[in-house]
Amino acid sequence: MRRIVILGGGTGGTLGANRLRKALDPDDYEIVVVDRDDRHVYQPGLLFVPFGLTTIDDIVRPRSEQLHRGIAFRSSGIDHVDLETETVHLGDGTTLGYDVLVVATGAALVPEETEGLTGPGWMERVFTFYTPEGAAALRTALDHFDGGRLVVNIVDLPIKCPVAPLEFTFLADWFFRERGRRDQVELTYVTPLDGAFTTPVAARTLAGLLGEKDVELVTEFNTGAVDGEGGRLHSYDGRDLPFDLAVVIPLHGGQPWVGRSLGLGDDLNFVPTDLHTLQSKARPNVFALGDATDVPASKAGSVAHFEGEVLAGNVQRYLAGQELDGSFDGHANCFIETGFGKALLCDFNYDTEPLPGHYPDRVGLPLLKESRLNHLGKLLFPFVYWHGLLPGRDLPGVHAPMPTRGKVVEETV
Repeated sequence: MRRIVILGGGTGGTLGANRLRKALDPDDYEIVVVDRDDRHVYQPGLLFVPFGLTTIDDIVRPRSEQLHRGIAFRSSGIDHVDLETETVHLGDGTTLGYDVLVVATGAALVPEETEGLTGPGWMERVFTFYTPEGAAALRTALDHFDGGRLVVNIVDLPIKCPVAPLEFTFLADWFFRERGRRDQVELTYVTPLDGAFTTPVAARTLAGLLGEKDVELVTEFNTGAVDGEGGRLHSYDGRDLPFDLAVVIPLHGGQPWVGRSLGLGDDLNFVPTDLHTLQSKARPNVFALGDATDVPASKAGSVAHFEGEVLAGNVQRYLAGQELDGSFDGHANCFIETGFGKALLCDFNYDTEPLPGHYPDRVGLPLLKESRLNHLGKLLFPFVYWHGLLPGRDLPGVHAPMPTRGKVVEETV
């Protein structure tokens, strides 16, 4: 029997395992998923915890229960992978041999890489909502924040869900207006980019929304240090930015075990991966998807979903000795909550930036435009996530290749 080992039981690892289990004969192929714990966090839900719109208990379920029957789950940390012997060395001292390895362990937050970030003031006046603990602590901090300067700061890119810091800012505007405290709160969005987003059309739209909501936009601010006790961000170019409450999105990297696996990762512990086939550049029988890769696609759950379709097919092709499918185009789409029951939707890939129009066709959800319909789509998505995406089902009208119909290309000039 041949063995497929999938490292990581998050979005990419779970849906990839489920797609492979449905496609491969269990008498011929064993599938093993490894993760350090049995807590699957619906990470988009972390955004809503600080505003009291959901709780940690509502967005966490057992990883093992999301896997189809016939998939083995091992709860263990990972020490390293030996590519030469095709062996995974687990944190409990045991080993797993593999015929095919899939790396889906996501990105890791490394706040300790920013001077002072985890020092005095951490989880007191400096927070992040990118972890369950941070999101829960920030809920309490927002409830007690009566006024002053609230700064939302991205230290550097790449980060998981690049639109989430903007969503947090928009929801903070809504949150304080609903409580009659908005005129006492100065909101500032601080980014290392030269605009509100990475691409021109979306950046203009989002910068316009920030302006409408009276949010100061500070660009090209590369955070070198955080003084939580004194309430200041320090940039490498010498600028200082005071705050009363800071919401910081820390540096991200790959998982430490990747760095301990000779030949597997790059300097940031991400796995160098073919942009279109999702085969790793380390070995032909190693694949990667989701936030663990170095591909220049958005580190978002939708990308893992679209990658999962291509990856599952390519693992089967590899096992059958067939040519791999190079059709993954970097497709990503993201709902962007803007508060007051509205949201935008972005849809893009490696070559096409977020554009106006509709998704998935000329009649559909409006792109780069606030609407109630997009907000309802965001609210519906957790159900789709748990019952459609993770089980590896094909979602009607939602496929790996980015649709071009419905997009208004001429508005980019």
